[in-house]
Amino acid sequence: MTTSDDVRAVALSLPETTEKIAWSMPTFRVAGKMFATLPEDETSMAVRCPKEERKELVLAEPEKFWVAAHEASSAWVRVRLAALEDLDELRDILLDSWRQAAPATLLE
Repeated sequence: MTTSDDVRAVALSLPETTEKIAWSMPTFRVAGKMFATLPEDETSMAVRCPKEERKELVLAEPEKFWVAAHEASSAWVRVRLAALEDLDELRDILLDSWRQAAPATLLE
């Protein structure tokens, strides 16, 4: 089962990522832009996700992805850590979110 410790380890392994507590929860940032959070009891994470893709994810795998009410108008999706298949899937999700926040110079 994927844990918040796994999220932290994978997120911090990405280039120029830092961890900062905000809103009483761990957040992960690249170049000052947030790309992941560990909300509530750290059994889920929130990541950046374009709204058009988010809807498809939630419809395809509602046991894994959902949108918190307060994030409905933003480009974020929640992910249940226990529903992830393995660390590779976790890494893919975090890397995709990181790429959305990272400056172009890091993406080259």
